Amino acid sequence: MKGFLRPDGRKGIRNVVLVTYLVECAHHVARVIVNKSDNENVQLIGFPGCYPNEYSLKIMEGLCTHPNVAGVLIVSLGCEGFNREKLANTIEKSGRSVETLVIQKSGGTKTSIESGLERVDELFVAANKFEIVPMGLNELVVGTICGGSDGTSGIGANPAVGHCFDRLIEKDAICMFEETGELIGCEQIMAERAITPELGEEIMKSVAKAEQYYTHMGYGSFAPGNAEGGLSTQEEKSMGAYAKSGSSKIHGLIKPGDIPSQGGLYLMDVVPDGDPMFGFPNIVDSAEIVEMIASGCHIILFTTGRGSVVGSAISPVIKVCANPETYENMSGDMDINAGKVISGDATVQEVGNEIYDLVIEVAEGNPSKSEELGHQEFVLTYKKFEGVGPSCLPTIR
Repeated sequence: MKGFLRPDGRKGIRNVVLVTYLVECAHHVARVIVNKSDNENVQLIGFPGCYPNEYSLKIMEGLCTHPNVAGVLIVSLGCEGFNREKLANTIEKSGRSVETLVIQKSGGTKTSIESGLERVDELFVAANKFEIVPMGLNELVVGTICGGSDGTSGIGANPAVGHCFDRLIEKDAICMFEETGELIGCEQIMAERAITPELGEEIMKSVAKAEQYYTHMGYGSFAPGNAEGGLSTQEEKSMGAYAKSGSSKIHGLIKPGDIPSQGGLYLMDVVPDGDPMFGFPNIVDSAEIVEMIASGCHIILFTTGRGSVVGSAISPVIKVCANPETYENMSGDMDINAGKVISGDATVQEVGNEIYDLVIEVAEGNPSKSEELGHQEFVLTYKKFEGVGPSCLPTIR
């Protein structure tokens, strides 16, 4: 396996140039630049809000300095609240090329698009200069989330991902799972897997926070589609989601944008801290994918029973389908048929080994189904987080 060596020592499995808008007013210009570049390695991300938010800045810094990213074009309207200078400085300090385009100073839409296309070409010249070097599994970061869960998810796809995680962690890779709001009822067994009692207490607190948050908002993480798919309670859904974590010890609790410093299994707490301010924490699956990528994930394993078509900018998404009927209906979007567990044609371990092998293939450059289809979904909204404490294990930026 080989990777693109970045100045901070991390290695990327893709060599992407980002076009990044900092307010919805700049979205159209940024999108046209990406579309006219006609290059799958020029990808669009952005933040729609106009007033500043520490969380969104931290996430954007993590994304723009991700190992899979080689350079960034920042597209600003000019009067938004986002701290474009701080973002540009962070990217520059990371050793990547960065260009800033301010629409209000560039003559408007047409001239900004023309200038943006020229700058993207320049960024690609710089991107091609990154050295390609050997990369080990211990340098890989893999995340997992579930979306469109049904009664088959916790039987086939999720435990198969858990088996894959256990194998990756044996190789000292970093693996992370998320959504404390979908792990309500599992907090005690997760705490028992923590490497220290103090970490176990923090895991318990994070799930209690999620339960309180959802109670206050009057809405849980149990959707009508889950019920239609055969799930009966939040606890039943939680047990299925929990299976994605495998059986390894939990090494740390992180928040979006925190980058683990050593191999092992990490739980990501995606529920905002403090009183509810910005709506539901899991707005869409794509938002959580973005948070995991901001924490360094090279690849995302996405399990589904009902079906999903999302991919992502920056990092490949591998979809693992739990339901044999869904797989038959949507095989063009699915990478792994975990429905074979349900039909009796494979064991959980055998499907887990398939996922493990595919992770390596995708890390070596083979596209996932969502990449082949051009899926590059991206969602970033407002949230608020406090830093993790020492009991959660040290993390680095």
